[in-house]
Amino acid sequence: MKLERLILAASLVLAPIAGHAQANSNPATPAVPASPASPTSAAIPAAPATPASKANIQQRKENQQDRIAQGIKNGTLSPSEAARLEHQEAGINREERGMRAQDNGKLTLADRKLIAKQQNQESRRIYRAKHNKKG
Repeated sequence: MKLERLILAASLVLAPIAGHAQANSNPATPAVPASPASPTSAAIPAAPATPASKANIQQRKENQQDRIAQGIKNGTLSPSEAARLEHQEAGINREERGMRAQDNGKLTLADRKLIAKQQNQESRRIYRAKHNKKG
């Protein structure tokens, strides 16, 4: 799925460039080879800085649950670490439900930003717990 989004993003970025080059091609002027990309430019731009959508929030929940389950399975997470991480995940989920209840089932922009921030923190906690040599 990530690969599909990456390909789509690349096609959206490159299509206008290719169309512009074809529209402005003049047989009387010699073609100038494209200059190599500078270190600051990228063929595929980073994801836009938009807040997490409902689907993105749900996908991150699933990914983080999978990471916790994988840590339990391969022994990098102890049972107590896993329980703590699950408890923190449940807290984020409760808070999200409360936010939705306040706004007729919707999340405001501020709510989505806050949830994304909390999910980022939880992701870092999962990483640290899986790599702390306790499991």
